[in-house]
Amino acid sequence: MPTRLNLITLLLFSTIALAQIGDYNAKREIMGVSGPWHSLELPPSVFKNSKDNLADIRIYKIAPTDTLEIPYLLRIAKEEQIQRTIAFKLINVSNQQDTHYFTFEVPTQEILNNVELDFKNENFDWNVRLEGSQDQLKWFTILEDHRILSIKNSQTDYRYTHLNFPNAKYRYYRISIRNETLPELKAAKIYLVENTPAHYNISNVAKLENVHQKDKKQTVLEMELEGRVPISYLSLDIPNTFDYYRSFRLQYVHDSVSTEKGWRYNYRTLYQGTLNSIEKNEFKFNTVLAKKLKLIIEDQNNQPLEIKNVKVKGYIHELIARFPDKGGYFLVYGNPNAYVPKYDIAHSANTIPNSLTKVELGKELQIPKKPKELKAPLFENKMWLWGLMGIIVVVLGGFTLKMMSKK
Repeated sequence: MPTRLNLITLLLFSTIALAQIGDYNAKREIMGVSGPWHSLELPPSVFKNSKDNLADIRIYKIAPTDTLEIPYLLRIAKEEQIQRTIAFKLINVSNQQDTHYFTFEVPTQEILNNVELDFKNENFDWNVRLEGSQDQLKWFTILEDHRILSIKNSQTDYRYTHLNFPNAKYRYYRISIRNETLPELKAAKIYLVENTPAHYNISNVAKLENVHQKDKKQTVLEMELEGRVPISYLSLDIPNTFDYYRSFRLQYVHDSVSTEKGWRYNYRTLYQGTLNSIEKNEFKFNTVLAKKLKLIIEDQNNQPLEIKNVKVKGYIHELIARFPDKGGYFLVYGNPNAYVPKYDIAHSANTIPNSLTKVELGKELQIPKKPKELKAPLFENKMWLWGLMGIIVVVLGGFTLKMMSKK
């Protein structure tokens, strides 16, 4: 009797659990739950068949009498930047031969690390020196020969007038530019930037093709990652020593269609920018799930760039969840009809502990699907078919004899 009862309970438990998670494609056991709060990093394989907005990710506790959905908070390890503008006064503009000076006063003892300059001039290439002083008598060099640049023509519209330096705390700051042309400073911005670095997963580039299209005056770089993963960062290693400024656009495959000639890929533009020889060629953009990428560089009539290395990264995605007790938890995913869940935990994030223990995931298991019932065709049995044909012959024969008798 106890054995039968246990068997019935197990069957009932399996039926309830399958009904709850049967719409999902895969599951992984969550191992190591030892307390109420834990963090769980999503591995790359989870994103392979997930929806673009990750709306189909769920955590379930499978119990003998019920299947309980566990609320979670999705946390993306982006960089956090706090920018605080600092008040200042432009107190002096002077010239000495071909050197032009701009002196700023910061009335309060503020720390700063960024200056943004805006000039009326266009198409310039200058070297800037930045100095700091407490009394305008003794000056200390902060930046030396820092290059700023502006290019505007039919092919390029690029401007770089940003000064970034280690934290500094002076009463006065002086910018000097050695050039025959008079710099016309339109505006300036002084501020302090505090960054919390992002945490990334590096995506391996499994396939890379670099093609120069002479007819279109473009270089097309096609990249294929090992899997469909979140991407939010791209960097290029370009060893060319000459100056270059090339506009580009980064695209990713949004969907694909199978045709008689093979797969046809539909691309969407993810990011547009300028490759240049002054700044680091690294770019950050909104996260998307992608496997195939295309970088289109506008070479115009210039020599193609040599691209030595490509690095693609994506922010780490993790779930923060509160588990009511130990054991029996599964992460499930892969449901094209799932909607974005709404949990109360999203409104009480300040109650989450600062220190969280990470839990691990087991191997990916496919969730069995209930087979669809196939309705047998009405005339699958040949006897039905022969019987119907016989009835048709009798009816037609009757009509024929009736018509002949009338004649």
